Amino acid sequence: MPSPVGHALAGIATARLGPTRRNVLLCAALAAVPDVDLLLPITHRTATHSVTAVGVTFIITATLTGQVTRWRTASLYALAYASHLLLDWLGADRRPPFGLEMLWPFSDRWFISGVDLFPQTTRALLTRAAIVQNLHAVVVETAILLPIVLIVWVVLRPRADARNRATAAPAKAGPSGRRSI
Repeated sequence: MPSPVGHALAGIATARLGPTRRNVLLCAALAAVPDVDLLLPITHRTATHSVTAVGVTFIITATLTGQVTRWRTASLYALAYASHLLLDWLGADRRPPFGLEMLWPFSDRWFISGVDLFPQTTRALLTRAAIVQNLHAVVVETAILLPIVLIVWVVLRPRADARNRATAAPAKAGPSGRRSI
C-alpha cells in the first residue's frame, strides 16, 4: 500500500480539478486521512477505506463549506479522499486479508487489483530494512505520481484560467466608448 507521500501527491493532482488552487493542502490531507485507522490496526483498510467513507466525506464537506446545494467543492474533496482508495487498490498488499473492504458495511468482501503498481510499505519499527523498504516505496510513488501531478497542473491550468476569465464580469465601457480590461 502506498505511503502518505504518494497519497498526498494524488490529493494535489485532484486539487487542480477544483475552481481555485487554495484547495491543495486540504485535498492532500484528505487523500492521506483514511490511514488514520492505523491507530486501531484491527480496523485498517475497512471503514475508512470504503465508498461509504467517501460518501460521508462528501456530506460533511458539503455541510462545512456551506455548499450543500453547490456540489462542486464537496465533490472535489470526496474525490481527493477517494484517490486514497484507488492508490491502495493498485498497491501491493502482502498482509491478509488482501486489499480493501471497499463496500463496508454492505459487504465483507475485500478488493485488490493485483497490479501491484505501488510497492508495499511497512509499519515495522525503525529498522534499516523497514527504512529502506519505505524509501523505495516513496521513490517509486514519486516517480509515478509526480509526472501526473505536473501534467495535470500544466495541462489543466490554461483551461481553468480560460474558464475563470470567461465567467468573470464583463468590463464596462470607458468614456471613449471602448471597454477596459
